[in-house]
Amino acid sequence: MGIRTAVLALIGCLSLATAAVAQQAATPPVVPAAPPAVPSGPGSAEYIIGPDDVIDIEVVGQPDRMRAHVYSDGTVQMNLIGKITVAGKTTRQLGSELAAALKAGGYFANPTVNVEVSSFASRYVTVLGAVGSPGLVPINRAYKLSEIMARVGGVSGPAADYLIIRPETGAEKRFMIDKISTGDAEQDPYVTPGDKIYVPVADVFYISGQVNSPGTLPMKTGMTLREAIARAGGLTESGTDKGIQVTRGGGKATKMDANAKVQANDVIVVRERLF
Repeated sequence: MGIRTAVLALIGCLSLATAAVAQQAATPPVVPAAPPAVPSGPGSAEYIIGPDDVIDIEVVGQPDRMRAHVYSDGTVQMNLIGKITVAGKTTRQLGSELAAALKAGGYFANPTVNVEVSSFASRYVTVLGAVGSPGLVPINRAYKLSEIMARVGGVSGPAADYLIIRPETGAEKRFMIDKISTGDAEQDPYVTPGDKIYVPVADVFYISGQVNSPGTLPMKTGMTLREAIARAGGLTESGTDKGIQVTRGGGKATKMDANAKVQANDVIVVRERLF
């Protein structure tokens, strides 16, 4: 009887161990939930809430509507829920989180929460220089460079033919203004919040001699001496584009070919044709 009892006990232990292993294999491992993806790329269509924004919060079916200013630490203080982080989230994500918090707290059975941004302050680009209305432009959606330029009234009279974008991180880039609206996506990129867009005043050159409209004139990128003469009204009847004299950088006058490139502050003298 002792041996029989021992064998039965051993079989029972093996059965329990087998059942435990089977149960463990059937139970899926606990995987922490991944945080929701926050669209933050330049082309993102959804606004990301940030510090100093003002948001309106509404529980559908309830008469009250809450307006909250986002603190510098990215939080707001709410009734029932208390302090909650809202920065870095879209309005849809925040609405879902608030609904879940209200349900978990037992305040509503299955609430729907709508969130809207009533004042955009955290995401903007700065536009400076020779434009119609320089200043801060709020970014409440994805904007292309051409749209930002349209919102500031385009370039002003003395503007150069290019602009410069300086992002918060990374190298600055230069874009030709005439290609922003007519070029491809590379010539008209999406702006990123924090970008500084600068339109410089055009560099000038000085031209005199045998041209119809001598004076101080704005340069264009890649301009040649021949194009500078054309900008100055062309040659007079006695003028020639041979041996154009150019004084550059305070140095001596040098004779140059009409295809030579103009540089900023060049002093150009167009000579009289010899008969």
